[in-house]
Amino acid sequence: MKKIEAIIKPFKLDDVREALADIGITGMTVMEVRGFGRQRGHTELYRGAEYMVDFLPKVKMEIIVADDHVDQCIDAIIEHAHTGKIGDGKIFVYDAERVIRIRTGEENEEAI
Repeated sequence: MKKIEAIIKPFKLDDVREALADIGITGMTVMEVRGFGRQRGHTELYRGAEYMVDFLPKVKMEIIVADDHVDQCIDAIIEHAHTGKIGDGKIFVYDAERVIRIRTGEENEEAI
């Protein structure tokens, strides 16, 4: 099993969620986060004063999938989160050693 973390632009969340549902991914955790990468934020104008916005709003998705669904999940995220502009995001893949559903006690792939 793998844990996939994807950091994407907020307006792409619904497209990515629907694409993942289409391939059978039914569970995920989503958090609103802020950060920056190479774009280093941007400047904005407020009441005539220019100021730097260092941390940009992003969405972080966490998904646990069986090993045989990892590539399909990654492909769906890339296809539907891509805009071609800086700040599209990143995907991180980690090993998930053990998963337990608290309600039933099911473990690993049965608990996903």
